[in-house]
Amino acid sequence: MKKKICFILCFIGVLATSCKKVLDIEDINNYDPEQVWNDPNLANAYMANIYPMFGNWDPGADSDSEQLIGISFYPDRITISNGEFKSWNYENVRLINQAIRDVNAGTLDQATKDNITGQALFMRAYSYFWMVIYHGGVPYITEPQDRYEDDLYVPRNTTAECFDFIVRDLDEAIAKLQERIATSSTEYGKIDGSFALAFKAKVLLYKASPQFNPSNPWTNPYWEAAYQENKKAYSDLQARGYRLTEDYANIALEEKGPEVVFAVVNSYPNKVASWDYGVRPGSESRGPAYACPTWEFIKEFPMKDGKLYNDPTSAYYKSDSEFLQRYWENRDPRFDKSIVWNGKPYAVSGKTGKRQYTSLGIAHELDDFGVNPKAGVNSTNLNRYSGFFIEKNSLLNLTQAEVQQYDVDFVLMRFAEVMLNYAETANETGRIDEALDILKRIRQRAGIEAGADGNYGINASSKDEMREAILAERNIEFCFEGHRFWDLRRLRMLNRLDGTTKHGVEAIAVNGDGTDMAMGQARTLADQYALMEDDFKYSLLQVPLSGVKVNSLPETYYFFPIQESVIDKNPKIEQNNNWGGSFNPTLE
Repeated sequence: MKKKICFILCFIGVLATSCKKVLDIEDINNYDPEQVWNDPNLANAYMANIYPMFGNWDPGADSDSEQLIGISFYPDRITISNGEFKSWNYENVRLINQAIRDVNAGTLDQATKDNITGQALFMRAYSYFWMVIYHGGVPYITEPQDRYEDDLYVPRNTTAECFDFIVRDLDEAIAKLQERIATSSTEYGKIDGSFALAFKAKVLLYKASPQFNPSNPWTNPYWEAAYQENKKAYSDLQARGYRLTEDYANIALEEKGPEVVFAVVNSYPNKVASWDYGVRPGSESRGPAYACPTWEFIKEFPMKDGKLYNDPTSAYYKSDSEFLQRYWENRDPRFDKSIVWNGKPYAVSGKTGKRQYTSLGIAHELDDFGVNPKAGVNSTNLNRYSGFFIEKNSLLNLTQAEVQQYDVDFVLMRFAEVMLNYAETANETGRIDEALDILKRIRQRAGIEAGADGNYGINASSKDEMREAILAERNIEFCFEGHRFWDLRRLRMLNRLDGTTKHGVEAIAVNGDGTDMAMGQARTLADQYALMEDDFKYSLLQVPLSGVKVNSLPETYYFFPIQESVIDKNPKIEQNNNWGGSFNPTLE
């Protein structure tokens, strides 16, 4: 029976292809496989429709961690009945399986068939990986199911079986894909063998992790296999020309740079993202920012020597009270390239010499944060702001009117992640020197001082200490990229977020003797960008001032439940044993 495939053609430019005749068909929304897989343009269109699964820039990607303002995990945030933190995307899986099966029945040349099959196998592995990360084992369907002919009541595969299937799909994908797609190629933006290899290494890192091995988190047999694969990914990608971008500020802004392993291609006006719209101060955007760093995260950036501000051995040691008043001084250079603070030079919208203010009564009403009664006005930002904004990956040259034209390619995986995944597996298999070498290279690129011992402030002589050093480095290196919550969950360290509060910093202008500056004088100086960071005094405010203020993350969050509606439709699906069912989502 001839089966029709319905899909909406998304922006083909996402793959940077040049299929100009893709739309030259009578009905792009409804046509059969014989038409699709006999025409390379239509085959590319079909695959392009699935690529949005890789997402795009999300300013709030780290809102589930301590990095950004917002209490994400209030009591009963996640339940069996609601849709929160559920991943069950079998519609994409069906489209992927359709491609894997039907492409080989068409008349495309073998090289094209292999390439499409390789992409689809990777997509299937990627889709199932995230379902397993959320829920543990799921039904691993490898054929397009027909609602009239097939048995749709399929039970869950074990978590071990799912990992085996994922690795098998990735191995087959690697064998069919070209090693690396050149940045000059019209194919750039498609999956290649390097991305597949790096992702396979990441899969094995997760398989070995405490999330899946709670009784034996650090010495289980999966760590050695994870180490071997991550070392191979690091070595092979390095041999293929991948390396750290010289300047941390340019990791994404230097599109198609040497650090980019896989990117979702954006291009105005066809495909844009909301990054600048979400991270800029409201006065330079089209509304209030909705992703603001917390004071808790500000403190986690090291100093210039790679040590924390309250480490007595640091050359830049400060007490808590001293640090609050001069937190911007002598920091890890990534701090300046990632964070906007009160009084910082901030040439947004091409405004040379501009400084950004957040002080109530001085800053624009879409930028202010504070409760200073002398300001004569109330801030409307006390539940959403912190006194800090994000500069990382921002296109500062965009004017306020252009802020929604942000089209920087979304970097989904970069070589720094390959390196730190390798470092983690090296440490857990007793190769601490290899892990230290990787951390030193990351910090050297960051611009941290090497120190007399050449260790860039890293003090880790045991596996436990190195584990903490790697985790801290990931927190800074990948800030606002959506890694932190998943790292803590993978390591069964969500208790570090449980019961925590979040804070912002209010700035009040002061005279040289420390007394409050007259508001009129402060506004005049601010209009001239003449107020520096140290012309203010700083105090902490809990955020939000109203509503839920404490994170609540129970032990059950290491595996999220299968949604009740899924089980209602398929009685063979068992619920996870940490949510009242009988299915064991771990590897034990």
